[in-house]
Order: sequence, then structure tokens, then C-alpha cells
Amino acid sequence: MDYFFIGDEELVTAFRFVGIDGEAVRDAAQTREAFLKITQGWNETAGMILPQAESCRVLIMTEEAADALGDELTQWQLSGHYPLVVEVPGMMGKLESRKTLMDSIREAIGIRV
Repeated sequence: MDYFFIGDEELVTAFRFVGIDGEAVRDAAQTREAFLKITQGWNETAGMILPQAESCRVLIMTEEAADALGDELTQWQLSGHYPLVVEVPGMMGKLESRKTLMDSIREAIGIRV
């Protein structure tokens, strides 16, 4: 498994249709547990390393799930370890506090195309 998705149930189902496994989360605690399963490979309830954690290279998350992790996600992204984290808008659309990819590119290069 190269990809894994964390987000709301509807999007987990949609990603499964295209062959990407995932876990549906409803709150910050579930989001953190799913995140740790993939990044650390540790399941607190089972007390064992999970096989999907060993092969995940890209972790796709909704913006809402990413917000629930806060600084923990930022620290992971700065560590440079796999999986790489990609945030996508959730079912309700893009969060207002988030920049689009185009906004980030424009800000970085200083020109508007």
C-alpha cells in the first residue's frame, strides 16, 4: 500500500473505489489514533505494529482531520519521514483559513500568471 486516506466516511468510501485504503474518523481522538497507526505503526488497543504502516508512502487527509492534529502534524511534516502528508478539502469544501496551491505558488514566486 503506497497511499492511505484519513477523513470522513463518505470520502473514505470514494477513495476505496479507486483502490486507496483508508480510515473514517469523527473526532480528534480517532484522527490521532489513525495518524499514529500510519506514522508510528502502533495500535494502542492491539499493542502491536500494523502492517499498513510499513508500506505507506503518502498519507492523504482532509483539511478537517489535519486541523484536529494541529502541531503534531506540523512536527511530522518537518521531520522529513515517510509518509508524506497531503491535505485535501473535505465534503464541505475548502476551509477558509487554508491557502490554495495556486496561492502558495504565487506567494513563493511573486508573480501572478
